[in-house]
Amino acid sequence: MIKAGIIGATGYAGVELVRLLSRHPRVKLAALTSQTYAGKPMGEVFPHLYGLVDHVLEELYLPELVARCDVVFTALPHGHAMPVGEEVMRRGKRLIDLGADFRLKDVDVYQSWYKTEHTASVLVASAVYGLPELNREEIKDSVIVANPGCYPTSAILGLAPLLTDKLIDAKSLIIDAKSGVSGAGRGLSLKTHFSETTNNFQAYGVATHRHTPEIEQELSRLAGAPVTVSFTPHLTPMTRGILSTLYANLTEKISTQELTERYRSFYAGERFVRVLPPGMLPATKNVAGSNHCDISVTVDSRTGRVIVLSAIDNLLKGAAGQAVQNLNVMAGLPEETGLDFAGMYP
Repeated sequence: MIKAGIIGATGYAGVELVRLLSRHPRVKLAALTSQTYAGKPMGEVFPHLYGLVDHVLEELYLPELVARCDVVFTALPHGHAMPVGEEVMRRGKRLIDLGADFRLKDVDVYQSWYKTEHTASVLVASAVYGLPELNREEIKDSVIVANPGCYPTSAILGLAPLLTDKLIDAKSLIIDAKSGVSGAGRGLSLKTHFSETTNNFQAYGVATHRHTPEIEQELSRLAGAPVTVSFTPHLTPMTRGILSTLYANLTEKISTQELTERYRSFYAGERFVRVLPPGMLPATKNVAGSNHCDISVTVDSRTGRVIVLSAIDNLLKGAAGQAVQNLNVMAGLPEETGLDFAGMYP
């Protein structure tokens, strides 16, 4: 059994990790920490886990926690996973970070966008970007996995075949994405207040969202050249889900059916990427509660553009589900272990 600890177990991503790992056949939960609820049983803080998860939440004593675990998950705001990474390296354990601290390879870019000093820059070079569909071999032997952000997961998976096969003009990329309110985290804020979000639909972080450099970094790697995108996220009055609409100019004449076949070939054998047939469009309801990414492609022959739709559950494939998928890759387990279920409908 893999002994796993979760630092930050009571945020939305953290509690989803608890739920998934508590039913994982090869994992034993060794420690769950919470700054807010230390000393309280997990099942009382989250009644949906009552009788299923009997752990008492702990305060974080980092050396002691890492010593008890084979793998540590950090589900924390940016800036807090750096000392965990250092302790994990010292003790020869492994880390899967759901935050942003190890995603960006250029520390100066991280510090510019996140307005936080990076105190563990020496670890960044060895960290692997944890998108299994693209980086599976590197993840297998990694010590630190940087679990991707939710918006980047949706956008990168949606665009990877186009950039790899050089089917689009990379300078023409537009990413128009919508997320449920859980993407903003569990902390209280005016912008996620019920009265502010219900019956409302609004853009935010226009030209300034912190996932932008992460998206550009990974798309540039796929393209083999620098890629700059226009990325606009939106907040929708639903709990979970991301739908990204991706636009780009095509560099060759191709039909929707032909492009769909290219996508199917690119993602052949991928358990969690579903390339939908022409005319069948992704929807957040169809992936809610699952680790799937649903993708469709449509060629607009009138404009010479391709329109890609990519849908994920931001808390599963965009966070906790992908973290468990990464754990399975690191442990040499089938990637669907503990994740082999369809979504919730309706």
